[in-house]
Amino acid sequence: FEMRGEGMCEITNPSDVLISEREDNPPGSCIVSCMEGTRSMLVELQALTSQSIFGYPKRTANGIDYNRLALLIAVLEKRAGLNLGNQDVYLNVVGGLKINEPSIDLGILMVTASSFKNKPIEKGVAIMGEVGLTGEVRRINMIEKRLKEAEKLGFKRCIIPENNKKYLDEKYNLQIVGVKSIEQALKVLNLKK
Repeated sequence: FEMRGEGMCEITNPSDVLISEREDNPPGSCIVSCMEGTRSMLVELQALTSQSIFGYPKRTANGIDYNRLALLIAVLEKRAGLNLGNQDVYLNVVGGLKINEPSIDLGILMVTASSFKNKPIEKGVAIMGEVGLTGEVRRINMIEKRLKEAEKLGFKRCIIPENNKKYLDEKYNLQIVGVKSIEQALKVLNLKK
């Protein structure tokens, strides 16, 4: 719901509202899929990395758990070889949402790498997948709903876990790329060295 002059009004497509102001394609921005109950929503993640002026780099998270961000940054450093030890990392979920599900892990890593490398993630891409401590991209639930939402909003490509792609029954008007590791995802998105 949204508060307007005439009172509370229903928002029929929250995904469209949450990503509608994204006109250009800057580094450090990507679209991820999350679930609110049984409803799929696409939201924008933004990350900013900058050289730390202190001895201990700062990590700030708006909309996700701070400890989850710290853990994912450690995975990105160890498994993908990105040296973020001297970088402050700021992450924001646009629209003020709080997301507690692990399906946005891969998006968090890719948007952080995008900011660090100063390379944008191509427009029209949605990213979804849980990431384990060894850098593997793990299967997520309700993948069909997530893909239908991306398709409905005109996305052209989805990066998803390989274990989800193997079991897709339906055909989608999307290029669906399955990845097994964060290294593979970085290569697919042209963020690898």
